[in-house]
Amino acid sequence: MKPLKIGNLTARIPIIQGGMGVGISLSGLASAVANEGGVGVISSAGLGLIYRDKAHSLAEAAIEGLKVELRKAREKTKGIIGVNVMVAMTNFADMVRTAISEGADIIFSGAGLPLSLPSFLTEGAKTKLVPIVSSARAAKLICEKWFSEYRYTPDAIVVEGPKAGGHLGYKGDQIFDNEFSLEKTVPQVVEVVNKFATEHNCSIPVVAAGGIYTGDDIYKIMELGAQGVQMGTRFVTTEECDADIRFKQAYIDASEQDIEIIQSPVGMPGRAVRSSFLDAVRDDLKRPKQCAFNCIKTCDVVNSPYCIMLALFNAFKGKLDSGYAFAGANAWRAQKIESVKSLMSSLSAEYHDFVERVKAKL
Repeated sequence: MKPLKIGNLTARIPIIQGGMGVGISLSGLASAVANEGGVGVISSAGLGLIYRDKAHSLAEAAIEGLKVELRKAREKTKGIIGVNVMVAMTNFADMVRTAISEGADIIFSGAGLPLSLPSFLTEGAKTKLVPIVSSARAAKLICEKWFSEYRYTPDAIVVEGPKAGGHLGYKGDQIFDNEFSLEKTVPQVVEVVNKFATEHNCSIPVVAAGGIYTGDDIYKIMELGAQGVQMGTRFVTTEECDADIRFKQAYIDASEQDIEIIQSPVGMPGRAVRSSFLDAVRDDLKRPKQCAFNCIKTCDVVNSPYCIMLALFNAFKGKLDSGYAFAGANAWRAQKIESVKSLMSSLSAEYHDFVERVKAKL
């Protein structure tokens, strides 16, 4: 596998570990991935709840929590550490500013269009900015907006397909429509991005995400023009993943039929592992008493059957009777818990074995 270059950063292995909240990818997982030559990513979602004892308000606790996680990661690795900040979060600006001031290598931002992201960069900041999109149209819009408003070009672009875990940037009827598949979308994004990069004499690598599970998958998607991949689900069942062991075990115990599409309170479809909690939601047995966190701008508090933040926090703690595990479409394929080192090695071996098989057929 060729290294992935994002500005002046070089990941020896072109694998970005996807940011997973609440609490699934913190400094433990991110630093382990970075140490193996990939890009480790800390999720900023829900840090206020995780670190609520660090400050008087959730907003302040989130800022302190991100500082703590970034500093812990830096103590464990000299590799590349990024932060995932969702546009839909009410504390988006706080998390972006904190990531930049703490010297995060990269900010990955999706769950909405991060049109204003370059405006947060301060003089001398070295943090790279990478939007996450689900279409060529969105990639084109961001490239043009960033350049016209800030004279800034994306340092890379992640295109996330409908097989991803968590919240999805697709309408319900698009998720299983082949026209919106990652394999269809990647070449479209690559074409748009390469044209823009040529016009502005810059390099913008495209990274593919959503449903990529094996070294074979990595090879096939990179043959379509991606220069790297982002993987989340594969890293959940690692020893270093920051989630409770019961969260990881939910993947291992799941069947293919247990991976389902749900309608999230934030107004987006999502993919998760079926649980007794989600069954109760379907049976209309769940109702939030109030909004305690004000975490997501688009959350429909009045009609929401549950609090998304609390459900994900409970899952992170292993309380799956009070929450659920977001997961990619291939989560059911997990068979064991292994180290990040072992996983990265096996992915590299699978990739190279596939390359040899392709060569043998030529």
